[in-house]
Amino acid sequence: MERENISSGSSFEKAFGYSRAVKVGQTVYVSGTVGIDYQTGTCDPDPTAQLRQAIRNIEPALTQAGASLKDVVQLTTYVTSAEVFQTIGPVLGEIFGDILPTNAALVVGFPVPDVKVEISAVAVVGCAT
Repeated sequence: MERENISSGSSFEKAFGYSRAVKVGQTVYVSGTVGIDYQTGTCDPDPTAQLRQAIRNIEPALTQAGASLKDVVQLTTYVTSAEVFQTIGPVLGEIFGDILPTNAALVVGFPVPDVKVEISAVAVVGCAT
């Protein structure tokens, strides 16, 4: 089975030795992705804006792997507090409500200032409903 490493060009990937996503067979594993705008290097303080940006950061890797958000079967949502999860939950429902992947939510601390949300995902190419 062939492995394809997919990079977003983020400086974090090179500095910390990881890929934005790795495709093995028809499965795509997406690294934890935060809501930093890679073009500007900024991170909006609003958690819902961070979530939306994280999704925008994930989508090109999925596309490069031949997948889309509709192929996502599993999410892991990392947040800085339960309150942040309550805030972003409706946005997750808006984005993934018709897809209904599994999801685990974890409260964590981030090593990057201002980050409140991180998303990792697993997608299976071609399984869109």
